[in-house]
Order: sequence, then C-alpha cells, then structure tokens
Amino acid sequence: MDRNAPDYLTDTPETSYQESKELIETWHNKGRLHYAITPRFAPTSSDEQLQLAGKLLSEYKDVYLHTHLSENKDECAWVQDLFPASTNYLDVYDQHKLLSERSVFAHGIHLCDNEYHRLHETGSAISFCPTSNLFIGSGLFKLNKAEEHKVNVGLGTDVGGGTSFSMLQTMNEAYKVIQLQNENLNPIKSLYLSTLGGARALRLDDKIGNLTVGSEADFIILDKKATPLLTSRLALSKGIEETLFVFMTIGDDRAIQATYSAGKCVHQR
Repeated sequence: MDRNAPDYLTDTPETSYQESKELIETWHNKGRLHYAITPRFAPTSSDEQLQLAGKLLSEYKDVYLHTHLSENKDECAWVQDLFPASTNYLDVYDQHKLLSERSVFAHGIHLCDNEYHRLHETGSAISFCPTSNLFIGSGLFKLNKAEEHKVNVGLGTDVGGGTSFSMLQTMNEAYKVIQLQNENLNPIKSLYLSTLGGARALRLDDKIGNLTVGSEADFIILDKKATPLLTSRLALSKGIEETLFVFMTIGDDRAIQATYSAGKCVHQR
C-alpha cells in the first residue's frame, strides 16, 4: 500500500517492488512454498505501484497475484473515482497487466458480464469468501454467473474479514449465500469448491485437492460421531450427498478426527 492507508503501513512503489522481489527469490518454490504478489487492493495502490506489481508478475512466470475485487458497492464507486480511465473495477488490474492464470481475486461480488468474460479469458480465478461477505454485509456472490462464464472459483475463509477458518463453517455460510438468491448449493459442489475447485483456481490440481495417485495427499478424516447432534442426524442419512450436507451445515472443528499433510498425520483428536 502506498496511499489511502496509515503511514506506518505504507511503502513506496520502489520498495514494494524491491522487497517483494527479495521475498520471491528467498521463498518462492522452496519446498511447498509459493509466493503471491499482493497489492492490498486498488484504492491503496497508486498507478506506479500497480505497474511494478505487473512487472513482477511478468518477471516471474509462476508466482501468484492476489488482491481484492468488487467486494462492496461503495468500494467499487471509490475505485471508479480513483481510476477514472478504467471502464470497471477489474479493468484497473487489467490495465496494469495483473490478470493471469495465476491471479486470484477475493470476493468478486459486484461484477458485470464483461468482467466475468475477462476473468475467464485470462484464466483468472475468484475466491468466494461467504463468512466475510455476510459479516461485513458486502453482498451475495453470484456463483451461477461465474459458472455461466466458466470462471474458476474456489471457496475461501478470508483471514481478515471472515469469522471462521473452518472450511465446514465456510461451506455452511456459502450455502446460505446461495439460498438467499433462491438457488441451491449442492453439497457435492460445495465439497468441490472447498477442494478441487480451489486447487484448480491456484493451478495446483496436479498436486492437491484430490486423492489421485501421485497427489501430495493433503486430506482430513471426518468423524461421524464427533458430537451427539452429528451422531443422531447422520444415523438418518440416506447417502453421500445427505452426509456431506449434514457435515457442512452442523459440522465444525470437532468433526475433524485427523489431518494429513503430504501423507503424514499432522493432527489427531
């Protein structure tokens, strides 16, 4: 951030470029680590800073770009005031060459058809962050519009504005967001958005988000008897869809029996 933020949090276009470059050289592709160039969001970056972020993205072909996009209507209006030459919010990032197959934009609630089309055209992805969107009152993510335009979507918790790190809780809130639009989020699709959908959004589906031979084997084991409520409700389940639906609506961290990372158990209850 080099503007519209407290002085103690701001940098300059040049320092943001140099320090990010040093971090990329130090940490990117070291083990399982990947680096994301991260301008806070358009209002807190000048044209110069966004241009240098685009330069970094062109210099390192396999780094990520992450920022916010169209989270709420006041923000969209602010962006238009700050960048009058842009045709829409996404166009600000597009003009600075920040759209790519490794670009992930959080929220994407208030988008027009042209923006959805451009996201698809460039292979950019959206992170759907329902707990944050509901907590802040930003709006309802239009999953059907993203799917209609074949935009990659993953489910995200939003560590700043969200209310839970639990993907089960996030799936719960995602279901409500879709219900409020008189639509239904199938539990299989919800599981997909939390796993393979997110992996595809990050272009990492050859490594994570699935259990195919050769994957990095990141997975959890769910306990169907973690709580009395889960036990009684799941006893009535008639199939995998209903079981998943129960986990995503009344499940929480207590339902995680074990967590495996790269094939090794790293947590067990």
